[in-house]
Amino acid sequence: MKTHAQATEYFEARFTPDPGRAGVWREIARYVERDLADPSSLLELGCGYGDFIRQVRAHKRLALDLNGDARQWLPEEVSFRQGDCTDLSYLPDRSVANVFASNLLEHLTHEQLDRLMPEIKRILAPSGRLLLIQPNYRLCAATYFDDYTHVTVFSDVGLSGLLAAHGLRVRKCIPGLLPFSMKSTLPKYPWLVRLYLRSPIRPLARQMYLVAESE
Repeated sequence: MKTHAQATEYFEARFTPDPGRAGVWREIARYVERDLADPSSLLELGCGYGDFIRQVRAHKRLALDLNGDARQWLPEEVSFRQGDCTDLSYLPDRSVANVFASNLLEHLTHEQLDRLMPEIKRILAPSGRLLLIQPNYRLCAATYFDDYTHVTVFSDVGLSGLLAAHGLRVRKCIPGLLPFSMKSTLPKYPWLVRLYLRSPIRPLARQMYLVAESE
C-alpha cells in the first residue's frame, strides 16, 4: 500500500495537472450522471485532482484520496478526507447514494479489495449504485502494466464477477467506453469527447464502465 509520500510521488510522475482534462471530465461526468441512483450524494474514491468530483452534479459531494494534497484542487463545497480507500468507517451505514471510482481497483491487492468491497456495500443506500471506470485487461493486455502500480488484473467479465460475489447486481457493463489513458497528445476537445461517448463505435476504447446496484 502506498504511503502519503509515495502517493504524492506517483501523482507527480504519472498525472501532472492538465487544464485540458477539465472539459473531458465534464463530458464524462454528464455521461455518468445518467446512471446515478439519485443526485442526493456521491462519494469518489481516489479523487486525484478532482476532475470528476468538481463537475458531477450531486447535492452532497464527498471525496477521498490517500494524497492529502488533493484538497487544494477541490472547491469548498466538496467534503474531502485524506485516507485509505479501504477504510470507510467514518461513513454511516447506508448513507451514500452513489460511489464512483476511476482507475482505482487495479491498484489494489486482493486483500485490499476484500476490505473495500464490503465497506462499499455497507455505506450504499438501498438501491444505491457503484459506478466504475477502469482499464479492461481483455482489451489492453499489451499496455496494462505500463503503469507500474497496476497490481490486479481485471476484465469486464472478472470485475462483474467480483461485484456479484459481494452482493452487488451489475446493471450495466460496457467493455470499452474510453481510451486507455488521457496522457495522449491527441486534442482534448469536449465536443469530440461528447460525440465519442455517444457513438456506438469507439476506436481505441480500452477502459470499461460498470454500474452495479445494492439491494
